[in-house]
Amino acid sequence: MEIQIKNLAKTYGEKKVLDIESLNLEREKITGIIGPNGSGKSTLLNIIAGLDDKYDGQVLYNGELIDSDIRKKMTLVFQKAYLFKRTVYKNIAYPLEVRGVKEEKIKQKVLELLKILEIEDLKMKIGSKLSGGETQKVALARGLVFNPELLLLDEPTSNIDPEYIEHMEKAILKYNKENKGTVIIVTHNINQAKRLCDNIIKLERGRVIN
Repeated sequence: MEIQIKNLAKTYGEKKVLDIESLNLEREKITGIIGPNGSGKSTLLNIIAGLDDKYDGQVLYNGELIDSDIRKKMTLVFQKAYLFKRTVYKNIAYPLEVRGVKEEKIKQKVLELLKILEIEDLKMKIGSKLSGGETQKVALARGLVFNPELLLLDEPTSNIDPEYIEHMEKAILKYNKENKGTVIIVTHNINQAKRLCDNIIKLERGRVIN
């Protein structure tokens, strides 16, 4: 899914937090968004995700304005993910269940992601009882399970163990390569951006810096 941003302006009161004249986020690529705290990274991601519609300008998805069909093709994994008070298996399966996927296919996809992210031992644990790193892994698996056209990641690996980060980056790269999904990741870690991303965008005071 290609994202085109035109004349995007976002304000909170008197403060302008985003001011982007033109920005294209390429289809089937991994794009990193970096910048200091308060630069507008998460705000931009929330707008792209359709969670914030109080802005001026346009955000287009393959040339179209967002609607319910487009929303179903994207997912956002938050920095502090929320898991249901159900098993890890059921947490990951949820997006497929609500889409009416058959149980046999659900099982196949969930077990595949449990293996890729090396969390097979967590399968029957309750999601709300996991550590921070475990929670982020499960949240990523839940985001990937329905093969979204657009995967949005807001600091998905912050404050977790390097081993967990390696597993998550591997899963993101595999998804992008095999499913041709577009990925937009907000990260403070420039080394992570260099490892993962085809393109890196730097924001500073709400503007794109070349």
